[in-house]
This record gives sequence, structure tokens and C-alpha cells, in this order.
Amino acid sequence: MTAWYARYADIAYLSLPMFPNYFKYLNITPVEERWGIYVTSVGYSKIEPHDHYPNQQHPQSHELTWNRGRILNDFYLVFISKGKGVYASALTESCDIIAGNCFFLYPGVLHRYKPDSKSGWEEYWVGLNGFYVEQLMQNGFFDSQNPITYIGLDKDILVLFRELIEITRASLPGYPQQIAGIALRILGLVNEISHHRQYSNDPVGKLIAKARFIIQESFENTLDVEKLADELPMGYSSFRKAFKQITGESPHQYHLNLRLNRAKELLSSTLLNINEVADQTGFESVFYFSKLFKNKTGVSPKAFRAQAQSANDGEHSA
Repeated sequence: MTAWYARYADIAYLSLPMFPNYFKYLNITPVEERWGIYVTSVGYSKIEPHDHYPNQQHPQSHELTWNRGRILNDFYLVFISKGKGVYASALTESCDIIAGNCFFLYPGVLHRYKPDSKSGWEEYWVGLNGFYVEQLMQNGFFDSQNPITYIGLDKDILVLFRELIEITRASLPGYPQQIAGIALRILGLVNEISHHRQYSNDPVGKLIAKARFIIQESFENTLDVEKLADELPMGYSSFRKAFKQITGESPHQYHLNLRLNRAKELLSSTLLNINEVADQTGFESVFYFSKLFKNKTGVSPKAFRAQAQSANDGEHSA
């Protein structure tokens, strides 16, 4: 298939007629909670130019107006496939939204968004929660300070959203686990596009994205920045400067934070002792690990684990 034909096919697919506006809010049972990731809401809405927004009646807990805004209890991902509009939250300034953008809504964070009255828009959304979702959000895969990502008119994400809605509409036995899996695939696709495709027209940005991927793959190993720069390939000084410019951190700081975040995860969710945590995160000695951990977090690994355990016990008893 030629490149122009493949592009034409994608555009044609994105132009396929969509089913009518639809949404559903799901009842969550202990089974879904034990699954670790569960969907709380799915929907699609087409807003014509000069339409009232929202153009569907949602539960009172989910009502949205531009003047008042809204706070939700779950994570939401909204994908705009056509049109344009505006988004703002308590954590961000007002930002323009265009077709191909997706944006996250975070629990407890005041937000508001709406389509442009002259263009309208088409939106897909999924609400989700669970301890696995919280872990993904806490581990830096997504950033509440930068909730908007341009993924383009990606056919794969459109297919997944449509599949999500179709399975929810059918509501066959076991469908909550099926749509949870689809929601996870959507998150994975958004993460992959935003981290590895966003610099497709920027050769330097593309190399830095590659470097981040390499560091992530083997964060438990010692980082040789010169060797990494050669592997890209890129000059050592240029690489260090570009890396910090794009990520806000030096390569060594980025690598260290990956290790420390992984250590926090192990301390919070496993029974590994401190020596084993230090070993699995690549620190040369438990003494160095403990000293560095306290220096960066303000508490020792042992105290961090105790705090995490206390927080978990409090949630379970609530």
C-alpha cells in the first residue's frame, strides 16, 4: 500500500458515520475493584455549531458548565476527533483544544472545557479508576500539570473508543473486565504516541525521546551518558543540553528519579526488605541508597514504608 493511499484510508476511516450520541455510567462492584482497573463511564457526543453544551442530560454529579466548572472523583480521558474548543483547570491556564488533542481530568481537580460555538466538536471519553490506574498516574507516565496531549487523528485510538462503546452498549456478561482492558490499551497508546511520536518532525526531540526510552528500559543499570549519546547518535554536549531543555532534568537526574520512583513503588507495594529494594533498583549499597533516599524525600526508606502502610490501612478502614 502506498503512503498516500494509506493516509487516504485513514482519513476515510475517520470520516465514517458514527452512532448517535451515547453515554453510560457504570455501577462498580467489589469484583471490578479487585480487578485493579475499572471503567466508570464511557461516551461519545457530537456537538454541532451553536449547540448547547453539553447537549445531553448527565447525572447531577457530572453536570458541567463553563462558569461553574466541575470536580469529579475519577480519572477521565477525553479525545477530540473533530472541531476545536478550550480547556482549563485549577492546575493549568486556559488552553486551546483542536482535533487530535486528548486531555486528562484528574480526581478532585476543578476543571472546565467546551467546544467553540462556531465549529462545535466531536468528543469521546472514558472515566476510569482503580489501584492500577492510580499507580500509573503516580509513577509519572502522565502529568497532571500537562494534561493535554496531541496524538493526531490516530485511527487506532478511534477504533478502541468505538469498540469500548459498542461492548458497553451490548453489556454482555463479563463486559466490565473487557472494557477495562480496552481502557488500558487506550492509555498505553496515548502514552506511546505522546512520548515516542510527538517529535516526528523534530530530529533532536526524536533522539531525546529515544534516549528516555533507553534509560527507562534499563534504569537499574549504571548510566553512561557518553555511551548513550554515541548510541543515538549525538554529540555529548549537545545531548546533555537538549535533554535538559526537553525534560527539565539532566540525564543523570532523570535516571536517578526513575530509580527512586521505582524504590517508592517497591517499598509501598511489596514485602522486599530495604537491601532487596536497593539491589532491585540498581544502587551499589544499601547505605548509599538509604542516604540518597532520605536526602531526596526527607524520610528514610523504613519511615516511607511505614507512612505508606499507615495510609493504606487508613483507606481500608474508612
